Parts: sequence; structure tokens; C-alpha cells
Amino acid sequence: MEKNIQLSDNTIQDIIYDIRGVKVMLDYDLASIYGVETRSLNQAVKRNIERFPPDFMFRLTENEWKTVKRNSLSDSMPSQIVIASSDRRNKSAPPYAFTEHGAVMLASVLRSPSAVQMSVMVTRAFIAMRQALSSMLSYDLKIEHLSLKVDQLNAHVEEILHDQNDINQSQSQFNSELALQIEVINDALDQLRGKKTEPDNPIGFKVQ
Repeated sequence: MEKNIQLSDNTIQDIIYDIRGVKVMLDYDLASIYGVETRSLNQAVKRNIERFPPDFMFRLTENEWKTVKRNSLSDSMPSQIVIASSDRRNKSAPPYAFTEHGAVMLASVLRSPSAVQMSVMVTRAFIAMRQALSSMLSYDLKIEHLSLKVDQLNAHVEEILHDQNDINQSQSQFNSELALQIEVINDALDQLRGKKTEPDNPIGFKVQ
């Protein structure tokens, strides 16, 4: 491995990709970390292919590889390891992707003390990535729960306002009916008062 490349957990996390729903590292990045040529790494894999089932390693499709390259180019400050390892890989075919278990298995088949030592950093980087994602997921769940509570509160307020509106409409209808009844009663009283002002017919015979 080139001596001018400074490795840290954060540096390794920068070259962990999310492909097919799993976190993986690519063969040329692992080759640079473990201090071997990408060709030598892949040859070691082929000699021990039974140790690398599909959940340990898979080859990228052309579209997946294009996406990885596009995302790498969009990074305004690529790490030293990304630059160095990209220059050392075979450009003719898409790279292999290794999951966390595949990366650890890879260190064991390389039989290199430095590879075994660096695999510890790789494992820690994967663990840190999972913890970060778990924290983000927990935060998202809290936000979603809070949003649900707000929606429920809004629905409750709307229900109260709707009921209040119904009450106001009922009260308004009651007031209208009461006013109509009062008006009918007043009309009846006025009619009674008008009848009392008329003179009563005298009792007995009228004198011509």
C-alpha cells in the first residue's frame, strides 16, 4: 500500500457504497487498503471462490458501475485512497463488490498480516456506518411519530370546529324558530287588543 495514503475509519466509510440495498466495498478499494494489486486480489478470490457466496461478493452490472463512477466524480473532494485505487483497477470490466463478511473473508484468503490488520479497520468502518444509519432511522421514526401526532391533533381540532359549527347552525335555527313563534304570538295579541277596542253591542231592544 502506498505510504502517502492516510487511512482512518472516516476515510474507509467514504468508499462504502449502498448497492442492491446492502453496504459494500469495491475490489480495487480493498486492494489498495490491503496493499495488493487488484488483479492479485481477484485471483485470490477465484482460487477460493467457495468462500465467497453471493451474500459475500457479487459483480456490479454496467449500470451500477456507471452510477458509482458518476457519484465518485460528483464528489468535490475525493479521498486519496479513491484516487489511488481507481487508477490501479482494470477499466475493462465492472468491479466486484464485497459485503462486510466478504471483506473480512478476503483478508483471510490473502494471508497477509497487513491485510488482516487492515480488515479490523474495515470492519469498524462498516459497524460505524450501520450505527450512523440506525441513528438516522431512529431520528426519522421520531419525526414520523411526531408528524402523526400533529396530524391527529389537526384532525381533532377540525372535528371540534365541525361540531361547533353544527351547534351554531342548530342554535341559529332554534333562534329563528323562536323568533317566528314570538312573532306569531305578538300578532295574536295585537288581534286580541284590536277586538277589545271595538264597542260591545248594547243589551236589550233598540229604540227607534
